[in-house]
Amino acid sequence: MLDAPVPYAYYRRLSSRDKATYRASDAITTVTVPAPEAVRAHVPAIARGLAADDRRLTGAAVRALTAALCEQLGAALPIVRVLARRPSSASAELHGLYEREPDAPAVIRVWMRTAAHERPVALRTFVRTLLHELCHHFDFELHGLRDTFHTEGFFRRESSLARQLLPPPVRSRERATPPPAPEPSATQPRAQLELFARP
Repeated sequence: MLDAPVPYAYYRRLSSRDKATYRASDAITTVTVPAPEAVRAHVPAIARGLAADDRRLTGAAVRALTAALCEQLGAALPIVRVLARRPSSASAELHGLYEREPDAPAVIRVWMRTAAHERPVALRTFVRTLLHELCHHFDFELHGLRDTFHTEGFFRRESSLARQLLPPPVRSRERATPPPAPEPSATQPRAQLELFARP
């Protein structure tokens, strides 16, 4: 029998209601795409946009992939904005952002150039950032969760989408569970989650 996953440290600070949402999220480990090849067909256009450092082309390809994926899964379509250089601080740079407000479409922002050198982001990193933000969206749209948390189940869902929609990595094996992104600050609005990484 497998041991139950150990919650991330911030779990202890959640309310009883949020702990229940966290556990529900942890229990969901996959998102199955009915026809992944139809969604995967948009990845080469994203690659071309990044290689050309063309934000318009990249944005159109990202929106096409998002629309195809949401249609297959039966999720409402979020607004997706592809922006240029990642915002950064002294210790980290922002890869993606998910925002959700009542009675308004959800908004996903992803950045296509690194903060330090302003170079286009690698394809796998860029698409995984998009899938990460979409997983936050699917927590509400598909899984009926009250909130969206970074749980082990969440990262497994992200990885399950990546395995279906991206070619295998060239240099190293995909990790089953990526390291957790920092939890949202207590000052952030609820349902606004950011994906940070150190530069």
